[in-house]
Formats: sequence, structure tokens, C-alpha cells
Amino acid sequence: MARDGALLAIDQGTSSSRAIAFSTAGEVLEIAQQPFEQIYAHSGWVEHDPQVIWSTVLSTLREVLRRLQARGISVIAAGITNQRETTIAWNRRSGAPLCNAIVWQDRRTAEICRRLAQAGEEERLAARTGLRLDPYFSASKMAWILEQVPEARAAARRGELAFGTVDSFLLARLTGGRAHLTDASNASRTALYDIVTNQWDTELCGLFGVPPETLPRVQDCAEDFGVTDRAVLGAAVPIRGVAGDQHAALIGQAGFASGDVKCTYGTGAFVMLNTGERLIRSTSRLLTTIAYRLNGRTTYALEGSILSAGATIQWLRDGLGLVNDAAEVEALAASVGDTGGVYLVPAFTGLGAPYWDPDARGAIIGLSRASSRAQIARAGLDSVVYQTRDLLDAMAADGVAPEELKVDGGMARNALFLQRLADVLAVPIHRPKVVEATAWGAACLAGLGAGVFNALDDIGRLWRAEASFEPRLEAAGRERELKGWHAALRRVGRPE
Repeated sequence: MARDGALLAIDQGTSSSRAIAFSTAGEVLEIAQQPFEQIYAHSGWVEHDPQVIWSTVLSTLREVLRRLQARGISVIAAGITNQRETTIAWNRRSGAPLCNAIVWQDRRTAEICRRLAQAGEEERLAARTGLRLDPYFSASKMAWILEQVPEARAAARRGELAFGTVDSFLLARLTGGRAHLTDASNASRTALYDIVTNQWDTELCGLFGVPPETLPRVQDCAEDFGVTDRAVLGAAVPIRGVAGDQHAALIGQAGFASGDVKCTYGTGAFVMLNTGERLIRSTSRLLTTIAYRLNGRTTYALEGSILSAGATIQWLRDGLGLVNDAAEVEALAASVGDTGGVYLVPAFTGLGAPYWDPDARGAIIGLSRASSRAQIARAGLDSVVYQTRDLLDAMAADGVAPEELKVDGGMARNALFLQRLADVLAVPIHRPKVVEATAWGAACLAGLGAGVFNALDDIGRLWRAEASFEPRLEAAGRERELKGWHAALRRVGRPE
């Protein structure tokens, strides 16, 4: 470890923006968080106001910097981690957004994806990007913006259009418009980036009608991304690391060896399995993605994405009014021994991996007059457990069967949920001492880029388990539950 001081993480998520300052040993020094509204203009649409994203990032950053200054703690470097696939279009000259951000959960581009799939384009896209033709990814969102937003088309004609994921937008704002950059992990989630050659694919750009010159330059995850403009932030802070949230969480969980696997439970849930320098083409409807790229060397991963995890808990609170606070769900669910045969399928905006059904919609199956709010709450927790099990089964079918699972994110604080995970997955579950794994991963990348850490091993030695959960459910009970879950899935349009 090279220097004293703080490593600053900018953690821009789906439902809030956070700034977290860490010591170089992983201790949280300061944290500020600000939630913001989700915009649901139509069924299946999910948007964010880019100006609100920016204002919440800026206010939390300034607050943490103010507190650090009051304590006499300097900032060594900053790292950015962000909600992936969410797409923003802005004017490169003025920096002004041209429309609302289209969020990763958004399903409005299903018809664009269907049209391209019917034209036989999915195989080419999968071979080059490791992804699927699905509204989840950025490319179809960019195509929709160019089709539907006249200001974007006009900016493109003038050479002033900038497309990017949230990290690129924040880098442009933080550096006073000097940077139009991204990292390899975020680029790999656009469906426009060739993960073998590590460059934007001009043929795929043409397929979606996206001018390549609108896209950011792609760098390693730990590199020089510029310096914050004093006029913007009030301080010149080097930005030395960038990664999409799930990639940052893998780093924060010290998942550096082939076979290491983690799941982050935030608004959605994301299982990522490190496959080293081996690029595995999934035959089980998983994604192949870049885990991270450091010193020009690419590490790959298999990933499965659950679209609704914490969002399901929020719906239990806000949609059904079962609880007043999301933290109450654990106690409510624990007040009953089981769901009484109730299954909740949270397909609010379709289903992600390994089902890939953008048209599925949610359902509660198995209700009777005896069903209670506690059983529905427990079914909500179990829905995330069952989807995680389906993803681990898919990984096993692809030849890599995880033997344990590291977890992080808001739901990882729920002990009942983690025990259910252990029981249904039939593997040990480990929660780290630094539960803010995503933000810590961004801070670690900043530390790598700034020379605080010399290698990934320096970060790996800092990882500690705070709690572990062992399987307790007998196999027969596990299989009975999973059979009921898969029957419920078929009721909402799960493809066979």
C-alpha cells in the first residue's frame, strides 16, 4: 500500500446515487446517499432524468468531500461504478441531455429486437458480444432514441451527439466535458462491442443505426480517466477506475480466480462467475461478458441477470402496502414457516436470464383464503432465491458448477433470505465484512490506477467473511419447492 488517504467511490445505482470514502484497508470512512424517482411513462418503460442522476451524484460527492476535509483526510483517487446498460444521449458541445435515460429494465425496444432476430441477426451478435438480442442491452435503446427523438437525430447530423452508459455521462460532467470515455466492462454490455477483439464493432453499429463516432473511447478498468474540474466539484480529484456495478462487485468480493462466483442483490440481482481468460459460450441462455480488463489483459465471466430482486421488496412495500419499510419484510416473512404454496413471479418488466421473456408479466400463484400477507412477503423473498438457483443450474450445465456463493447488496443483510439461499442452492453462502462490495470494487480500481495497490492479490488479502450460511433443507423439500416454482413460471409465459 503506497499512501495514506481515502479512496473515493462514486456508486450510481438504479434507485439512488451514493458517494463512499474508504480507507485503503476497506473501512468505510464517510458515506452519503440520495434516492431519486423512477419514471414509468408506459407499461414496460423505465426512465431516469439524467439531470437528476447528475445532481444526486454531485450533491453526495460534495457532502463526502466536505466531511473528509473536516477530518483532515485527503482523497487519493476516485472510481466510478454505475447501473449498466442504462443509456443516455447528450449534446457533446453543451453537455445537455437530449431525452430521459432509458433504464436497463426498460422493455420498449422488444419489437426492435424481435425484428432483428427474425432477420437472423442474433447469432452474429452473440458471437461477437456474448449477449442476446434483448431490450436489456444498450444498442436497441440507442436505436430507439435515434428513431424517436428528433433532437438526437439532429445532433448526430451536426456531429454533436454523444451516446454512453451512465459512467460516460458522469465522466463528461465531472471533467467539464473533456472526457468521452468508458471502460471495457461497460462497453461489453452495449451489444455493440466485440469482446474478442476489444473494439467497437462497426457492423453491429450499422445494424442498429448507431454512428460509431458517437460512442466513447474504451479503456482498461484501472486507468487515467481524467481529473474532476475544480469549477464542477470544487476539487481536482484524479479518476483512476471505472467498472459497471456487477464487475466492480466481483472485484470488491475478490473474485479473481477462475470459478469464483458472486451475486449482488440490488434492484435486480446479478450472478457473475469468473472464467479467467477462457471465453465460455453459454448453451444455457447465460451471457458471456468481460469481467474486467487490466493492463490490456481481459478476464471473462458468465453472468445471469435477475431483473427484479430488491425491486420486488419495494413493490411489496409500495405496491401492496404489506410493510411500511423494506427492512420489515424479513420479520414479516419469518413469522410464517413457509408460503403455504404461494409463489410470486416478479416479471414486472419481463424475465431475464435464463428465461429471456420480455413479454412475461408478474403473477401471484397458489392463493387461497388461508393465504396471509406474511406468506406473500415470504414468496417475494423466495422468488429471488429460486431465480438464483436457476442461474446456478445454468452455470453447471455450461460446465462450471459453483461450490459456494459470495453475496452482497441490500438484500444480503437479510439473514432469513441468505439461509433460504443456502437451503435452495445447496451451497454455502458467504457475506463479506465489507458489504458495500460494489463501491469497494470501484475504490479498489481507483487504488490500482493510482498505485495504492500493486496487484489484485493486494486487494484479495483484504477480503473477510462476516457471516456464512450452510444448507439445512433436505433434498426432497428442495425439489418439491423448485417444481412448484417452475410450474408458476410456465403460467406467466416462460419459454421452454
